[in-house]
Amino acid sequence: MGGFSLFCFMFLLCLLGFESRGVSAGLGCNWGLQSTHRLPPDIVVRLMKDNGFDKVKLFEADPAALKALGKSGIEVMVGIPNDMLASLAGSPGNAEAWVQQNVSTFISKFGTDIRFVAIGNEPFLHSYKDMFIQTTFPALQNIQAALVKAGLGKNVKVTVPLNADVYQTDSGLPSGGDFRPDIHDLMLKITKFLQDNGGFLTVNIYPFLSLQADPNFPKEFAFFNNVANPVVDGPITYTNVYDANFDTLISALEKNGFGQIPVIVGEVGWPTDCDPNANIDNARRFNQGLLDRITKGQGTPKRRTPTDIYLFSLLDEDNKSIEPGNFERHWGIFNYDGSVKYQLNMGKGKSIVPAKGVKYLSRQWCVLSPSAGVSDPNVLSQSISFACQYADCTSASPGSSCGNLDPQRNASYAFNMYYQTMDQRKDACSFNNLSVVTTVDPSQPPCRYEIMIDIGKHELSASGSAKVAGTGSQLLISLMMVLALVTNGARF
Repeated sequence: MGGFSLFCFMFLLCLLGFESRGVSAGLGCNWGLQSTHRLPPDIVVRLMKDNGFDKVKLFEADPAALKALGKSGIEVMVGIPNDMLASLAGSPGNAEAWVQQNVSTFISKFGTDIRFVAIGNEPFLHSYKDMFIQTTFPALQNIQAALVKAGLGKNVKVTVPLNADVYQTDSGLPSGGDFRPDIHDLMLKITKFLQDNGGFLTVNIYPFLSLQADPNFPKEFAFFNNVANPVVDGPITYTNVYDANFDTLISALEKNGFGQIPVIVGEVGWPTDCDPNANIDNARRFNQGLLDRITKGQGTPKRRTPTDIYLFSLLDEDNKSIEPGNFERHWGIFNYDGSVKYQLNMGKGKSIVPAKGVKYLSRQWCVLSPSAGVSDPNVLSQSISFACQYADCTSASPGSSCGNLDPQRNASYAFNMYYQTMDQRKDACSFNNLSVVTTVDPSQPPCRYEIMIDIGKHELSASGSAKVAGTGSQLLISLMMVLALVTNGARF
């Protein structure tokens, strides 16, 4: 039993509709915007509706997304990034201005059904080293006061999306749950404030991260309908880590006098690439099991009444930080362009369907020239490094869907990702005379050579086009690709 404590809380690091009676169950999703080539918001909204999502969580108040969601019938949770907490905590006026600009305006002018404001995103993660400890609660209080002042206090509620590492169990069982000692008093203050104002707690649960972080984690316990050995906690038997984790939070709440406060799951899902456990089969298995539970209205042993769940995530995002791992860019149940990755039964006999009306760049790819001669291998290595510094090459890292390419295809993958990210500019396929444009698709399943969305043919987002991906982490990816070339003994 003691082993349970080792894997239940390795979650390192949509949505619900509010009614006066509490939480109403529904199917939600997270819509992230960290992409170099975003799907137009109106296409994303239609994609959600076509697949039965009636709630969505945004990580930021993106004007184009909020406008497109107007009169869509989709309930919205709009998020406030962590880097804004200090400003909102320090000034009630700033909070009032934020509510006016990002909530009141879209409700009144566009009919956007904003039900919730999320204060920060997992602000108490250990990795943040207490950076947001002093600002989260005051920001929560000021936004709540601003909503009341704007006449929205009864219809728009506040919450704080929390990582599952805010609670723990000394006994190794869900019944031993309590809040983390270093933030115990703060969590009680936040929970009481939410309860007093008709709010709820939001928790993000990631069985994949349990499996990814702990080599001794029993793999089957990460999935639903599995053959794992159960964990017995008094009269309750747990067959999966999702239930065990959620009920550990419920135990923590009960222990501190908040056993009735509504709790919803703000993020849960499974990535499809860039980790030994991140693949199509595992993602389909996990997400289908999750959707089946939602369809059946199944709760957990301690909370039989189903809660709202936000699936993470709707779309892949090629511009996300990969500090936690390369898999961060591959959580979507859809590819970045809304195409289907794998089949899912969305409930009521409906299969998952792709986005409609997507317009692409020309069907052409930038690849290593068949006649390329490389007298200096450093020239090729530098070209790959340059390409992957500005484009997403995570799928070509070792152990990923394109990680077993031969040296020639490896170089072609890097060249093409840069070429597509740069919207197929003519000068974007000129890597020291090593590359050439082809109309023959070089894709070789499971490796997909992308063609990007033609942003110019779509209406640009009101918030402006996304910046080109380029972080220090990209350098690591490019170095791994270069190492693969050297290891395989590239010859041309």
